[in-house]
Amino acid sequence: MNTPHDVTVVVMSRDRRDDLIASMPRHEAPVVFVDNGSTDGSVEAVRANHPDVTVLPLGENVGARARTIGAEHAGTPYVAFADDDSWWASGDLARAAAIMRDHPRLAVLNARILVGPEERLDPVCAEMAASPLGTDPDLPGPSLLGFVACGAMVRTEAFLAVGGFDPVVRFPGEEERLSLDLATAGWGLAYVDEVTVHHHPSTRRHDPAARRAAIWRSRLLTAVMRLPLSDVLRVVVAAVRAGAPERRGVLRALRDLPGAVGRRRPVPAEVLARRRLLEGRA
Repeated sequence: MNTPHDVTVVVMSRDRRDDLIASMPRHEAPVVFVDNGSTDGSVEAVRANHPDVTVLPLGENVGARARTIGAEHAGTPYVAFADDDSWWASGDLARAAAIMRDHPRLAVLNARILVGPEERLDPVCAEMAASPLGTDPDLPGPSLLGFVACGAMVRTEAFLAVGGFDPVVRFPGEEERLSLDLATAGWGLAYVDEVTVHHHPSTRRHDPAARRAAIWRSRLLTAVMRLPLSDVLRVVVAAVRAGAPERRGVLRALRDLPGAVGRRRPVPAEVLARRRLLEGRA
């Protein structure tokens, strides 16, 4: 095993003990496991089966903020995120860290994601590979303004400097606000097809409608925090037209609007222009 000494794997999970125990041995670097208030014995099982893993049990579910807590604890230049049902291919943590070292402006490396035992390419990877932002000359692959957290390695310094994943958006859809802030600070994000993450979706996943509602909740809160008011209205209108789950997501965002407004810092024009290019509105 080629164990990198400058990488920590941060695993976030809640109430998926069996998936955790199965995936933990696959991580080829020190692991920090942040538990989001599990009640199924996940903490005790990891401690008993994997005593080398650092376990940080939280008293409540804080969503993606758990990854930030893990990154703060890691103490390494790079953090690779994994969920309880994902892991980096053998040797690719070391390979990704080497790419990060060779590209000092790179804050987020999004790996190729292969789904399930049949190893299907996640459709989002094809989208990232064809990014209309092109490839910046100092980045190792197509430039991005978003990523998939369970298949990403981050530069810890950059990640924490922009606040990591915030307590307002939570999960899922937590990547967008972070990506906008990294771009605003001058950092790069890139898709790198040469490294691979395996993702075998848990059988204990929530129903698709609930996930769609959660994603649109995050989308609206991110828009409130970082986008012009016209874009906020655009998100609301799109959700209303899309369907019942999307409308529920907007309604669920209402209680968090004060927190989003309190964190409002609209992105600069150049970052907004890149985002609109991705949306086909340039």
